[in-house]
Amino acid sequence: MSHTVLNVSNSALSQMKDHYSAHSTGKLPPGAVFAAKTAACSITGYRSGKVLFQGKGAEAETAKWQGKTAKAAPANKKKPSPAILPPGFSGMSVIGSDEVGTGDFFGPITVVSAYVRKEQMSELQAIGVRDSKDLTDPQIISIAKKIAKVVPYSLLILKNEKYNEWQQKGMSQGKIKALLHNQALINLHVKILPERPEAVLIDQFAEKNTYYRYLKEQKHIFQENVFFSTKGESVHLSVAAASIIARYAFVKEMDKLSDEAGFPIPKGAGSQVDAAAARLIREKGENALLHFTKKHFANAEKAKKLAYKR
Repeated sequence: MSHTVLNVSNSALSQMKDHYSAHSTGKLPPGAVFAAKTAACSITGYRSGKVLFQGKGAEAETAKWQGKTAKAAPANKKKPSPAILPPGFSGMSVIGSDEVGTGDFFGPITVVSAYVRKEQMSELQAIGVRDSKDLTDPQIISIAKKIAKVVPYSLLILKNEKYNEWQQKGMSQGKIKALLHNQALINLHVKILPERPEAVLIDQFAEKNTYYRYLKEQKHIFQENVFFSTKGESVHLSVAAASIIARYAFVKEMDKLSDEAGFPIPKGAGSQVDAAAARLIREKGENALLHFTKKHFANAEKAKKLAYKR
């Protein structure tokens, strides 16, 4: 099988993850942040910054990124430099912000900002707060309920009707996420006043300059002591707490959609999602996709073909 490898920056990796979100396989190999499959090849992006292209169209797909956001490099190239954070950052009182649902065809995007004070860290660790990707849905539900009792947070849920409306107006998913994070941070700061966190950490999905460019038309932009880092859950417990609450909210919304559909709605963007969307079309019509899904994903066209297949 033909394959090529790129080593990319954190921002490029985030951009590629967004780009291929509509083609997500729904299954992540160890160490991967996204895995996608197009008609021509498979693409897997790893936390190390390595992106692997496999299949007959690997070289052509790789060429799309060379000279733009990524650069061809040998596998032993140094990893991107980590975010520069203040000394002792992991022990500070910090607001962490993270999102869930951006790569899922069904369901909303949920964004949470959570404030973890330094004196709360041992309590949160004791109840099992860690990277949400290492937790099952039942664990997420149990831990999230406990976090919500002790940690101030702001939750935003962007339903698919609004997501599809914004996307149709030409808004990228990156900009949508920036708008949600900014509003969640503003909401939480109002909630905890007059207290001020020592810092804010956003789980990085775009470079700092790009993030604020997305927000340039907003009347209120939160910029006080804001830092960005990939793998934010491992940098500060507040991001892990935010991620768990966001995933809990996402799971609850998916359960609601399953109840509305009358059958289980799967997560991700793989073949099982295509089959579920095809059933939805047959039973409720194509217009149901506006409510249940992110309609611009490639899954929509795949589902239509399955739905009308004779």
